Amino acid sequence: MKTKLIVVAGPTAVGKTALGIELAKRFNGEIISGDSQQVYRQLNIGTAKATPEEQAAAVHHLIDVRDVDETYSAYDFVTEAEAAITDIVSRGKLPIVVGGTGLYLQSLLEGYHLGGQVDQEQVLVYRTELEQLSDQELFDKIDRLGIEIKEINRRRAIRALELYRFSENLENTETTYDPYLIGLDDERSLIYDRINTRVDKMVEHGLLEEAKWLYDNYPDAQSARGIGYKELFPYFAGNQSLDEALEKLKQNTELFLNEREGEKVGQS
Repeated sequence: MKTKLIVVAGPTAVGKTALGIELAKRFNGEIISGDSQQVYRQLNIGTAKATPEEQAAAVHHLIDVRDVDETYSAYDFVTEAEAAITDIVSRGKLPIVVGGTGLYLQSLLEGYHLGGQVDQEQVLVYRTELEQLSDQELFDKIDRLGIEIKEINRRRAIRALELYRFSENLENTETTYDPYLIGLDDERSLIYDRINTRVDKMVEHGLLEEAKWLYDNYPDAQSARGIGYKELFPYFAGNQSLDEALEKLKQNTELFLNEREGEKVGQS
């Protein structure tokens, strides 16, 4: 029998954290963060990490599990999320995965593992390149390479091309989960307003100090490449005004949201 779990997905600032906590309270659950940045200790504001009060309201996993100078990959997420799910279920509780990068959630829910000796960053860079292509360009690339896909769509095309490129280091295995997917969304204009408000509040709560600490101590770390930090580095270097850097941060957050609009995790 497959393991039942709930997955709460959706764009930035749509209310995933609050819903996850409410579900955990109602259904005797524990939360597994699917966010690639919230794993880092000391990066709390720019990652919109669940507050101490929110973490006290429901048990959270995969938060603060890496130092800022360490790397974190989809393979790491799958390995650690699977261990957390096993632990949660063994205690008679319900696993609730909240948020997360599309690649991370697909890796977990669809049995798509990045293993072997492949450089995880190389896989992610290649995926980013593929995501810039139109549907037709992706499908043409599939045809040129002679890759056969039953009921082709954009998501399956990207995954097939990744498997083709890194075939010796990627595995596709039968998933052991039966997820109940909850996809949150709202009018884009409302989400943009929330993003702008969130960034302004982050600044009030110490985002600049947090980002400056990262800039001074770990400017080349993987964690420093996340949205919320890298946009402020030109300001610290004296190459942009603070207003310009914050505007870029808001724009990049909106761009990230738009690039993933229409992505349906766990659906064909």
